[in-house]
Amino acid sequence: MKHVLSNPISDVRLEFAVLRVPFFLEPHYDESRPFIESNRERLIKKWGGKEGWERQKRRHDLKGRGEAAGIPHFNLDRLASNSMASHRLIQHVGKKYGLNISEALYDRLNVYYFVEGHALNDKPRLARVAAETLSQSLAKNTSFIGTPQALMSEEEILRFLNGDEGRLEIENAIRALNELGVHGIPKFIVEGSTVVDGAAGSETFVRIFRDIERRGSVEGSAIFKDILGIDEETLSRGSYSRESLLIKDAA
Repeated sequence: MKHVLSNPISDVRLEFAVLRVPFFLEPHYDESRPFIESNRERLIKKWGGKEGWERQKRRHDLKGRGEAAGIPHFNLDRLASNSMASHRLIQHVGKKYGLNISEALYDRLNVYYFVEGHALNDKPRLARVAAETLSQSLAKNTSFIGTPQALMSEEEILRFLNGDEGRLEIENAIRALNELGVHGIPKFIVEGSTVVDGAAGSETFVRIFRDIERRGSVEGSAIFKDILGIDEETLSRGSYSRESLLIKDAA
């Protein structure tokens, strides 16, 4: 995506709208507990012991893929937990502030979990980090129309996390994924129809995006926008543009 935006091949103004569709790796995890186990413990159990887990690491080249995505070190002992609250928060932020701001929060939570190793269901810590990220992201964002009072405080975020708002949309999205036969992640759905597996290389995405750029228009729409309650205006403002990447790189 960044490569295509930074190196246009036509005069078409290309922008991306990214909807993060929720998925639960361990749907049975207790929501009332801040964390259940370490990710190391989870994976060793999942793959039938240490030997099975080592085979999976070699097969999927997780370290190499992480480095390619800008994550040089995965914290294997990160705290695994139920992720309903964090999924609800990402969707809420996207609707309230725009998809570019929810993407900034999503990026921060990737570091929070995969690198720093904190539990996504540690709600007080999550609220603190989310409040800091929103404040920083909105200060940089020139497209957000609102007043300083619109910024959610740490206390407001914590109340949201402890509530139930947005749960129905998450549950409906999980049901839709099951109906589509999506039982693992990552998966990408482009233009509402082209499904790309997360194991695909960057060249696959560049080819798909270049085809759209040459065509000059998008065929289809985001199939999860109605399920997640994302309106057309929010979708049209998008998540990434060439200008937003330049601002991010300069920060």
